[in-house]
Amino acid sequence: MVSIKIKICGITNLDDALMVSKFGVDALGFIFAPSPRNIEPVIAKNIIQNLPPFIITVGVFKDQELELVNKVIRLTGIDVVQLHGSESPEYCRFIKNARIIKRIKIDDDKVKLKKVISDIDKYSVAGYLFDPGEGSGKVFDWNMVKGVGGNIIIGGGLNQDNVKDMIGLLKPYGVDVCSGVEKFPGKKDPTKVKEFIKEVRKCSLQV
Repeated sequence: MVSIKIKICGITNLDDALMVSKFGVDALGFIFAPSPRNIEPVIAKNIIQNLPPFIITVGVFKDQELELVNKVIRLTGIDVVQLHGSESPEYCRFIKNARIIKRIKIDDDKVKLKKVISDIDKYSVAGYLFDPGEGSGKVFDWNMVKGVGGNIIIGGGLNQDNVKDMIGLLKPYGVDVCSGVEKFPGKKDPTKVKEFIKEVRKCSLQV
């Protein structure tokens, strides 16, 4: 059995953080880049300090100054940095005291994507997120990344109704969901969260 990791992104308040933790999520995402789900570092720090001990915390950034990223890491105590922009391998080497997930943007240009995938080994990071947009709810053609090795994480339009098909095809290390478990941007829906986690855990038994 493979335990597929679950990250719920766009956490903006303590109630949601505790609720999704209770339901069994592995990681929580805090967006420090411009977004309808943006959170101030000091608020994220307060949430993180009140989490159960085994929850991984992820800070999402996009083409922001290295000094700012490292400052937020120190202030909040986040475990992982998720980079959503055009950050270079050199940029990643200057991230301090946090593991890194590099997001690979998926679009319809399959030739471009093939080149990007061939170049990802240049990055010294913990994993890669394949995702078409930041909380857009857009699903991409999963076949485009079939066969990519390493710790791959899939995002983009996932919900309790389609995650089974994606896991069956790609068998990823993890899944990243945001809008698919929301009532509205920044507020999670307990029923959707619970059903999503339940479906992923059930799929894990079959991988």
